[in-house]
Amino acid sequence: MANPSEHILYSGGARGTEAYFGELAEKYGLQEVNYSFDGHKLERSRGLRVLTADELELKDVSLTYVSRLMSRSYSVAPLFRKVLQSICWQVSSGHEVYVVGVIQDDNTVKGGTGWGAEFAKICNKPLYVFGQAKNAWFRWEKNEWIEVETPTISHRHFTATGTRFLEENGKKAINELFEKSFG
Repeated sequence: MANPSEHILYSGGARGTEAYFGELAEKYGLQEVNYSFDGHKLERSRGLRVLTADELELKDVSLTYVSRLMSRSYSVAPLFRKVLQSICWQVSSGHEVYVVGVIQDDNTVKGGTGWGAEFAKICNKPLYVFGQAKNAWFRWEKNEWIEVETPTISHRHFTATGTRFLEENGKKAINELFEKSFG
């Protein structure tokens, strides 16, 4: 069993999935880094890392590219761009990525959370998504989602992000992930 104190959760501290991952990280004794920026509302401040404008710029993304990749339109508002940039920091910092959300028919994940999953694919990082609607874990493998048993966190540096609308089955899945990995 892994030593929790040697693990670092990289997240964003937002309401829902990220806050719940953070609560469990604290409960199990993991370190936590929550990337944010000035003006961003957070639910968790443990391990807060406020990104400067220059740091955000390092992870700038083309909203046109993201919209095409995800087959949807995204806001061009500066706040939304900063959210996408901070998600890039989260995904870049972890060696594997865990997401809770909804896998759509086009193999993307719904909402802004979807950018985290797509960026993990681009970076070729192990990617697991708990699909709340399907009530199952999936791993991205060879350009498709493969249903898997509850995974085990296998890297000391991992990322977690997901929906703000965390349901009971999503909480249960995260609990089982932590219990299997650190219990």
